[in-house]
Amino acid sequence: MLRGALAAVPLLVSVLAGQPTAGVPAALGAMLAGINDRPGSRRAAVTRLGVPALAGSGGLLLGSVIASAVGGGRSLVVLPLVFGLLGLVAGAVSSTGPVASACGTQVMVAVVIGAGMPLPEPGPVRALLFLAGASWLLLLRLLLPSEGRSGGGPYRLDGERQAVAAVYEAVARLLRATGGPHARAERAALSAALDQAQDALAGPRLRRYACSGAERRLHALYAAAFPLAEAATALAWAGAPLPGRIAEGPGRLAAAVRTGGPCGPLPAPARTDAGLRALDDALLRAASVFDRPAGSPPGARGKRSSASVARRAWSAAGREYGWRVALCCATSTVVAQWLHHDHWYWLPATTVFLVKPDLGPLASRVVCRALGTVVGAAVFGSLALVASGPWPLLAAVVLCGALLPVATRHFAVQTAVVTVLVLSLVMVGGEPAASWGRVVESLLACATVLVVGHLPLPGRRGQGVRAALDTAVGAAHRYLGHVMAAPEDHAGRGALRREAYRSLAAARTAIDLSAAELPAVARHSAGSAGVAKALERLIDTTTACAVELGHPTAELPPSHAELLARHLSELDRAFATPVR
Repeated sequence: MLRGALAAVPLLVSVLAGQPTAGVPAALGAMLAGINDRPGSRRAAVTRLGVPALAGSGGLLLGSVIASAVGGGRSLVVLPLVFGLLGLVAGAVSSTGPVASACGTQVMVAVVIGAGMPLPEPGPVRALLFLAGASWLLLLRLLLPSEGRSGGGPYRLDGERQAVAAVYEAVARLLRATGGPHARAERAALSAALDQAQDALAGPRLRRYACSGAERRLHALYAAAFPLAEAATALAWAGAPLPGRIAEGPGRLAAAVRTGGPCGPLPAPARTDAGLRALDDALLRAASVFDRPAGSPPGARGKRSSASVARRAWSAAGREYGWRVALCCATSTVVAQWLHHDHWYWLPATTVFLVKPDLGPLASRVVCRALGTVVGAAVFGSLALVASGPWPLLAAVVLCGALLPVATRHFAVQTAVVTVLVLSLVMVGGEPAASWGRVVESLLACATVLVVGHLPLPGRRGQGVRAALDTAVGAAHRYLGHVMAAPEDHAGRGALRREAYRSLAAARTAIDLSAAELPAVARHSAGSAGVAKALERLIDTTTACAVELGHPTAELPPSHAELLARHLSELDRAFATPVR
């Protein structure tokens, strides 16, 4: 919230300098960067905020070029065609990941604003101002200390430290939940914690390897959590309740990660079966890592090549989303140009946000957008009646910037806050207030996205769910094959296990999102939940087998082999069932 309030500094400087319009692009850049800002490490924030900011800056420049080419941004034919083509590409690229999704959204929003918003600054200057505003927020993200520091090391690594500690805490919670009804949910929470720690530690660096002792230590502590997570998953799979003291060890390790101190005495070992022996061995190895100040970084996720990103963007799922973005952008632009509104760019810019599938089910997005816009317009209308001059508007921008991190928890609240912020920027830029015009534009955008979102397109619906399941099944088979072929390769097994669980989590997210859509859309992914359940059973059983085969002379128990064969057959049957 502090960063959000300070993001208005460029706008304040421009107002004090007598150039308020110059602060509008900077404030837009800071606002969009604030929407992308999430808790986590500073390292990950560089990519999560910086790359979309570069894309948005290029989009703003492209939009000004388009406006000049079509004569002031008015064309009933050229603009819809251009925006439709750009939407097709941006939508397809957006399907490749969360950062790409933010890039695609910012490019399209910036192109539309650059083509339609009348500002006196030239296009290149607007693009630089947009980038400066986003860079200012990123600088605040990198320099300001994080909340709730424990004094366990340099504050620049606070996010990484919290992420690694959360892994050990998740292991402890899973051990406490083993044998109870919450074990499955805690296993999923452990997988999510490992994913977040992996992302936090694998962000961009100026050097190829960890460049400080504190950073190398965090890498080593994260790597030491892998065997603990594997053993805890195997114990949860077995389903036998565990003594309470079993979870004390990982809990003490989590506290030591946060404080940077020693882990203290560990509970006495309970080596009664393979899972508990593996847990005790992993605890001892982790405790030895805590006594060493440095370590080697674990294998990071492989960087995807440009060719693999292009193949994923132009896959069936990427094309499906790209066509819907293209149709929404083109349709909304035609409507806006036909109505000949002064703020015509609001309509296509709103549809770009609404059509994003990672903001929730389509019907709820539309309802939340309409409700939030009406509330935000009413609040701003009341402000405009009692206040005049730039300073109340600047105060509204500061307040909305501070509220934005909290507002992102609910799309309707976020819409209300963004509506007040955008209307304030429009008036700072010299345009007249248009609160209720904003309501009309948003309602038209809601209707456009709702209709286009349910239109039948060439090919089959639900390609995103199918693509996620294909990826998860492939990762599970690679993990199983490696465990059976090379059980002694702990490092390779850990990387494949992380990829299998990460892919499973992504597939479950896509399935849950599709199931929450209206029946006309949800029916296209019916039956996919059964595939995910069979896949989860297979991966958990594979992890239990890996623990059993952890010693050179160990052999796979016949009961485990029988379960593997059964789960493979269940997965084959579930995956072969056609999805309607």
